[in-house]
Amino acid sequence: MERFSPKTQGRLSLLGVPIRLYLGGVFLVACLFKIHDPYTFALSVATYQILPLELVNPLALVLPWVELIVGLSYLLGFWTKQSALLILGMMLMFLTALLIALNKDLQLSCGCFASQDAADEIGLHTVFRDLGWMALALYTLLLDDGRFGLDGLLQPKRDRPR
Repeated sequence: MERFSPKTQGRLSLLGVPIRLYLGGVFLVACLFKIHDPYTFALSVATYQILPLELVNPLALVLPWVELIVGLSYLLGFWTKQSALLILGMMLMFLTALLIALNKDLQLSCGCFASQDAADEIGLHTVFRDLGWMALALYTLLLDDGRFGLDGLLQPKRDRPR
């Protein structure tokens, strides 16, 4: 049984386009400095004091590439729901790390966007920003069927939503 009429679903999916462009762009921008300078990113990860030191470098090397692939896929509307789910998972991981760091009263920057973020100390504003990004990914997961992206273009015509 369909939750929405085809017309309403089309509008909900159309609204998902700017959401995917924005949030996918955030992930692409965030991964660039991390890929370019994994050493600095590894220091940021270590500063949170959550992971054992032997896991910091592997995470600092792998996570930015995951952000790149998922961000690009999300932005293009390719595997739309799967990408949204992965973004939700990463945002939950980031939010958890942030809350642990705030609970420990650590004075640090987020480490998300390189030098521009270096002066921006984490706080409640960072928590609310991340919750907002989670809400956008949740919107995509629940309401965007991917028709206005590569999913819609690659879907056989008979299976396309109307």
